[in-house]
Amino acid sequence: MSRSLISSIRAASRLAVAPTTRRPCILPITKTRLNQCSSRPFSVTAHRRLMETSGFSEEQMTVREAILKICSNFDDDYWMEHDQTETYPHELHAALAKDGWIGIALPEDLGGAGLGIAEATMMMQSIAESGAGLAGAQSIHANVYATQPVSKFATPDQRERFLKKIISGEWRTCFGVTEPNTGLETLKLKTTATKEGNGYSVSGQKIWISSAQVATKMVLLARTTPLEEVTKPSEGLSMFYVDFDLSQPGLEAKRIKKMGGRAVDANQVFFDNYKIPQDALIGKEGQGFKIILHGMNAERCLLAGEALGLGYAALKKSTDYARDRVVFSRPIGQNQAIQHPLADAYMHLEAAKLATYHAASLYDRSFPDHPKHDPSITTHAVGVACNSAKYLAAEAAFTACERSVMSMGGMGYAAEYHVERYMRECFVPRIAPVSREMIMNFVGEKVLKLPRSY
Repeated sequence: MSRSLISSIRAASRLAVAPTTRRPCILPITKTRLNQCSSRPFSVTAHRRLMETSGFSEEQMTVREAILKICSNFDDDYWMEHDQTETYPHELHAALAKDGWIGIALPEDLGGAGLGIAEATMMMQSIAESGAGLAGAQSIHANVYATQPVSKFATPDQRERFLKKIISGEWRTCFGVTEPNTGLETLKLKTTATKEGNGYSVSGQKIWISSAQVATKMVLLARTTPLEEVTKPSEGLSMFYVDFDLSQPGLEAKRIKKMGGRAVDANQVFFDNYKIPQDALIGKEGQGFKIILHGMNAERCLLAGEALGLGYAALKKSTDYARDRVVFSRPIGQNQAIQHPLADAYMHLEAAKLATYHAASLYDRSFPDHPKHDPSITTHAVGVACNSAKYLAAEAAFTACERSVMSMGGMGYAAEYHVERYMRECFVPRIAPVSREMIMNFVGEKVLKLPRSY
């Protein structure tokens, strides 16, 4: 680390102590720099957020402050305009990439921060909570979680070539698993990758692919061995990290008009003998489902964090409004019919917060290279925790958004107060990447040992 960089970090840390000029460290982030930046006290600012932050690590709190500082440059009106015009938030992605945040959970030797999914979850929550909502978080969402299996299972050469440009912001990633005719039956997906010459030919269709209009890479799950030729349905699927070039023959993306999160595109993607090289294969052929699960569990944590951020943002708007809005000579927040539903929503968010960061911690500590690795943490335990967290956070966010709109009455329905945008976006974590009902099926069968219901 250069002397000038050390001096800059020390200067930022000194400024952070003074209450009147306090700033978080927002230099390009690495784990080492983050530790240096976090060796300072945190104080409650005049713009205190609702979430109780006791118990979080200094690293998590440093991430939170730095991200909120960056996001403060993108106000509510910015997000309302991008939602209404369906314009991608390129400026936020660039700002986060500039300071190294896209690689928060990727290795330091590639230019990442070398932190975990727990810190990445805090980052995603903070983006959503800033007022950016799901749209802001989803603009970098896949770049954080979809790269996890690539980082863990790619060869050193692949990691070097594939991930550095994601971290720098030069490339963007989308995640290609869901299909229109198989839905949640991932093991029966029909997109095929057939050996052809020195590579593969991909044919099939994917749906609900976020950021496909701006992506340059895709994490793709495709069948390399027909379903009828494998012993288990989970076999015969392979994971690829492919060039996503819509100018090339055999690849097309059609945008889907949707209810919320309109600033980030969602798409149907069509492959018709799309050529990819052998080198696009990550890990062993036929082992793709096991590999991609690492991305899916990480995604559940990140989406839970995003849901929490959305819920807290909505609750902040409605409680501020309830304090200021006077009807019949008293603030409406003095009425229990307003106060109690909002208090209940807050407690549900706080409970879901605990489940979310417990799940993220289990995910991180399940890997041998983690400094607090716990070999007793099983893949099953991680799956249960991540699915439960996603479910609880999504439901808590929905409750907070719905009650915020209702407590604000007509103003809750007005775009200028922003909670209607949060309301439209809060359905995403309830639906994707797995429905509430399938999570309950999973817990019923795998945890409670009840007969399979589907």
